[in-house]
Amino acid sequence: MTGPRQDPDLVRPYVRTGGRTRPSQDVRLESLVFAATGTIQGLGPDARRVLALFAPAQGGGLAVADIAAALALPPSATRILVADLMDQGLLTAPAAPEQPAASLMERVLHGLRALA
Repeated sequence: MTGPRQDPDLVRPYVRTGGRTRPSQDVRLESLVFAATGTIQGLGPDARRVLALFAPAQGGGLAVADIAAALALPPSATRILVADLMDQGLLTAPAAPEQPAASLMERVLHGLRALA
């Protein structure tokens, strides 16, 4: 035995996520999310705890990994909770930048090889 658990409410991650193991959207631990306006009525306690991290005065975003650390939740469960809040329009994420063209990447690679 390793000692008593640190989680005071002893709620298992699969209970927090409704038994789901994958988020509905591509939410990564390094994803930056921002609070959006919307009603928080009818949300579960974990969703309310996530939204409480976004103080109105801050106005900044948080990485999903930071949310997991602040709430002491497993990263996998946090990804699912964040995706649920994004589905409800309560959190937003900036659009992913476009990938550079393959020809540009090849030219950069050739240039780096020429320097070496």
